[in-house]
Amino acid sequence: MVRLTVRAAAERLGVGYSTLKRWVRSGRVRTTRTEGGHHRVAESEIERLLARHGSVAERRSATPRDDESLGGLSARNRLFGYIEEVREDGLLAQVQLRVGDQRLTAVITADAVRHLKLRRGDDAIAVVKSTEVMIALPPKRARATKGK
Repeated sequence: MVRLTVRAAAERLGVGYSTLKRWVRSGRVRTTRTEGGHHRVAESEIERLLARHGSVAERRSATPRDDESLGGLSARNRLFGYIEEVREDGLLAQVQLRVGDQRLTAVITADAVRHLKLRRGDDAIAVVKSTEVMIALPPKRARATKGK
């Protein structure tokens, strides 16, 4: 089984060395340790991460094209990520979005969560306008929920 250094794994994933080290320390990335205490990342772990999220470079290059469905929206600050947690309580819901190695939390209506069918692990876009944060679906998911 091939095991890569953290630096080589970060390069394959398209993230910075320090970002991958943070992910290792937080338990987000599984590693083994050498006798000298250095982390090594298995090829299968890199494949798992790429399958789930793709490389950051791929997502960055895809961002403008994936943005077409929001073309008529005046807010220009759009952060692409995936949903880490959705909590509903009465009329409101809290949606936690993972954008790179950052978390962003939006409070939206519970109706919006149900209408958009927001679920943990889904790709989503945080649209930031002034002090407001809105959640949108990528084009593929948006087309699938129209009329439902």
